[in-house]
Amino acid sequence: MLNTDTVAERLLGAPADTLDARALKVAQHIARRKHISRNVAQELEQTPPTLGQRAADAVATFGGSWTFVLLFGATMVVWVGLNTLLLLARGSTFDPYPYILLNLFLSMLAAIQAPIILMSQNRQSEKDRIRGEHDYEVNLKAELEIMLLHEKIDELQKTQWGELIAIQSEQLQLLRQLAGGHRPL
Repeated sequence: MLNTDTVAERLLGAPADTLDARALKVAQHIARRKHISRNVAQELEQTPPTLGQRAADAVATFGGSWTFVLLFGATMVVWVGLNTLLLLARGSTFDPYPYILLNLFLSMLAAIQAPIILMSQNRQSEKDRIRGEHDYEVNLKAELEIMLLHEKIDELQKTQWGELIAIQSEQLQLLRQLAGGHRPL
């Protein structure tokens, strides 16, 4: 059984006390022969999102959908169409061209929607960072395990070659004895 210091020195080329937290964790898992993979999504779901986080995710989901784009386009068409009809029918409108009130509403929508979407993206990037760190740990452990397997195979090959050479030497001695004991006719 390996210990953490041996794994760190042999496979990572550094003392265990100089490794970062993730590399040390991997070295410990290798030394204990324990798996390191886990369900990160399940861990992330164990802490329920706050009301604000759920709202930010909902706004980002809706704001980034075709439903929003189509409703937004339809609202613009209705706004311009209604103002045009009122202008033709009464000679005045509630938001005359260049639609300053519409611009105000659109600016307010953008001012509120942008930070909410950024909050949702920040949460997603935090999840991605955690997944990336976990992937790094799993990949590092796999790489180190492969190195250990290579060492074991190399050691087996050395042992087998030694045994094969010893057997071949015995066979050559037996052949010499057989050849020496029988004379050609």
